[in-house]
Amino acid sequence: MKLAKLVSKFIDFKRSLGMRYETSGFILRSFCRRMGNIDVKEVQPCQVQAFLTGQGAPTLTWIRKFSTLRRFYDYAIPRGYAAHSPLPTVMKPKSPKRFEAYIYSTEELRRLLAATARLKTPTCPHRGEVFRMLLLLLYGTGLRRGEAVSLTMADVNLHDSLLTIRESKFFKSRLVPIGPRLTMELAAYIHRRKRWPFPQGPDAALLVSNAGAPLHPRLAVLYFDKLRDWAGIHRDDGASYQPRLHDLRHTFAVHRLVHWYRQGADVQRLLPSLSTYLGHRQLSDTQHYLKLTPELLHEASKRFEAYAFGEVAHV
Repeated sequence: MKLAKLVSKFIDFKRSLGMRYETSGFILRSFCRRMGNIDVKEVQPCQVQAFLTGQGAPTLTWIRKFSTLRRFYDYAIPRGYAAHSPLPTVMKPKSPKRFEAYIYSTEELRRLLAATARLKTPTCPHRGEVFRMLLLLLYGTGLRRGEAVSLTMADVNLHDSLLTIRESKFFKSRLVPIGPRLTMELAAYIHRRKRWPFPQGPDAALLVSNAGAPLHPRLAVLYFDKLRDWAGIHRDDGASYQPRLHDLRHTFAVHRLVHWYRQGADVQRLLPSLSTYLGHRQLSDTQHYLKLTPELLHEASKRFEAYAFGEVAHV
């Protein structure tokens, strides 16, 4: 079987299991273009090595490519499409240090919101308001970037303080309750949004570009980087990457945990609810978001001390 045909078959198989398989699908199609119109069994180890290595030193991209191809051949070999795997078995680069999310402080969040005013220009009079609303949505709900920019006017139920997230990751939809302050912010934004010279109606995008089209995720990242620089926010831990727009989702999760600790709530009992709210399939996915910040550690330590002293008192 031709490589391209088998790759399409494999991607369809993965998607039938409920996966979007976008990044891995992109890697596999890139692999097909690199190999050319050949049979699966004709792929040589040297060709695979060249594809994995690319133009530079091994990085996380190497690991992603290798993992994707390994799963592809794990599918192909048992079904008789390939006799063996051409993937390298030695000299694999060491996996890079796990990426660590950046947790914004409340002061940094205020500076980000204030910086959105600088996006307003005579030719883009609404951009600042759109990005302010985007930041409030991401921090106030923990939505994924793609979920936020996909919201339509009909997806916002101000009366019941609910957002409808349609066919997001894993092709699932969910309802996301929002608090009174965010509801008020959304109501004020929508009131202004209805006066803008952009498409209106229930199917119109909530967050729009200067042309009136739905705000593109890449454009959101581009302008967020400007906002971050204007707000003077940067990492000082030696990491090569800077705080991201997606880190607002991580910040939401950590700040929610801190709030629960301060309330004296049963955090372990509430964690599954947080996982469902974020749209995760399992609790372990949520735990990845819960970085142990000094603030979170302090609140958890206070809870443990109260428990420990209480136990000692009964000895």
